[in-house]
Amino acid sequence: MAIASVRPAAVSGQFYPADERVLRTQISEMLAAAAPLEAVPPPKAIIVPHAGYIYSGPVAASAYTALRKLRSQIRKVVLLGPAHRVAVDGFALPAAQAFETPLGKVTLDRASWLALQQRPDVVVDDRPHAYEHCLEVQLPFLQILLDSFTVLPILVGDATAAAVTEIIESCWGGAETLIVISSDLSHYHPYHQAQWQDRATVEQILSMRAALDHGQACGATPVNGLVQAATRHGLVPHLLDLRNSGDTAGDRNRVVGYASIAFCDPVPHASQQH
Repeated sequence: MAIASVRPAAVSGQFYPADERVLRTQISEMLAAAAPLEAVPPPKAIIVPHAGYIYSGPVAASAYTALRKLRSQIRKVVLLGPAHRVAVDGFALPAAQAFETPLGKVTLDRASWLALQQRPDVVVDDRPHAYEHCLEVQLPFLQILLDSFTVLPILVGDATAAAVTEIIESCWGGAETLIVISSDLSHYHPYHQAQWQDRATVEQILSMRAALDHGQACGATPVNGLVQAATRHGLVPHLLDLRNSGDTAGDRNRVVGYASIAFCDPVPHASQQH
């Protein structure tokens, strides 16, 4: 049997540490320091940023820390993010059957990988994935937090939100499946302008209005698709963190916005005791 191809880490040593021990320490420290704005039930889906860890890692940690109780439950992670480097018509799956980080290899969910290829708007192409950071930077967090899981990495190119919703629905699964949308918010505005704009964007997501554009979020299309799917399933959005690079590690003249949002089943209200 042929050895499955592996997509090597492309941005270790740039977006996050290449040394396994340093990487484990950095993620553990970010998770320990994370103080989400809301206490939430275990999420079905999360929106997380994808910049270098010194910039967006603390914001991402606010979402990932919510997965602690799901360590042994989540077995499959569906990852969707925008293709930054290679134009994609529709959606791109990798041909590689595993993704590698300094923490080891994560294998693809082969059944889902095969099933998605039945769609005419899905291509199998390693080139868009080869140097793409938006999905890779999520993997070390997941490797630290989850026991054993497979991944379905999907890059979103020229596609509609409705098509994203269809793909998410086809991969929805049960409690064993987590949906992760990788997206930053506004790019390169002055600090206070970005704060205002990103807050408006987040309010749009929290009100479940799936009409973001790419000036609001680089992952607008997958975010919109998730919002539509979450609406169908009755999930409730929770803002966990909202900051920008001027708050974390950058100057405040040209910042990039980051948010972490969890989508959870509604919590039943306890009946009043008399």
